[in-house]
Amino acid sequence: MFIINHRRIFYIFSAILALASLFFTFYYGLRLGIDFTGGSLLEVEYQNARPDISVLQKNVESLNIGNVSIQPSGDKEVIVRSKDLSEDMHQQVLSALSSKGADAITEKKFDSIGPVIGSELKSKSITGMLVVVMMIILYIAFAFRKVSQPVSSFYFGLFAVVALIHDVTIPTGIFAALGHFKGVEIDILFVTALLTVLGFSVHDTIVVYDRTRENLRKGIGRTFEETVGISVNQTIVRSINTSLTVLLVLLAVFFYGGASTKYFSLALIIGVVFGTYSSIFLASPLLVTLHKFQLGRGTKKKK
Repeated sequence: MFIINHRRIFYIFSAILALASLFFTFYYGLRLGIDFTGGSLLEVEYQNARPDISVLQKNVESLNIGNVSIQPSGDKEVIVRSKDLSEDMHQQVLSALSSKGADAITEKKFDSIGPVIGSELKSKSITGMLVVVMMIILYIAFAFRKVSQPVSSFYFGLFAVVALIHDVTIPTGIFAALGHFKGVEIDILFVTALLTVLGFSVHDTIVVYDRTRENLRKGIGRTFEETVGISVNQTIVRSINTSLTVLLVLLAVFFYGGASTKYFSLALIIGVVFGTYSSIFLASPLLVTLHKFQLGRGTKKKK
């Protein structure tokens, strides 16, 4: 019952995180990658020591191809972002990056996306997120359609969606801050990570909700608050253990995977952590708060 009894603490903690995330998202904005803006991304690895980034920047800018961003990656790699490059310009950039001839570097990745395709991807990503949320709402409404007392099934779905918004808002805010301070860009993998987080979070929430539904049917707990508290206690170990196994894999990908999957795994790590947190400390306690509010209104009406 500790979680339910101290739910206000968790509400305040979640509110602070969500508000801070919204601030970073709307004040700094997300730094969009070429997947959404269009352009080229080139990743090369140096066989020996990597030259100074300022020198490389000067060499590439001398080609007059517009704004170019060169960032170090790992010990011997650099990532170059620019406008959409033709094959001829692509080869010129490679030559400019190589201080000792073409054999001094190895091209690891080259992606080029036109601005029309980038805009279409952005539109489809937003649509995909909205469709997933709507499908989740419909599923929860169907799964808990027989729950009417003491809290309507509508509120089970509503608070599950509140938890989902919480779980997506925080990673988005963190990546907005990373984009501003560290130059981290979001790409289609970030959207994939958010969609995965939505699925993982709602799964965790439904596990707790389903146990609450079973305990209500069996008459376990003298009050609704006690029933929810017992349900959370019965599922918390399972939820945390499941999340830990996922986190172990994601941490391995983050530390030992390639540069292209580093921030994808980071988004998933943040999402899984807060998805587990919201299922236990937010979604279920909100049901108790609503029930107490309804009881209070009922008492006032009788008076």
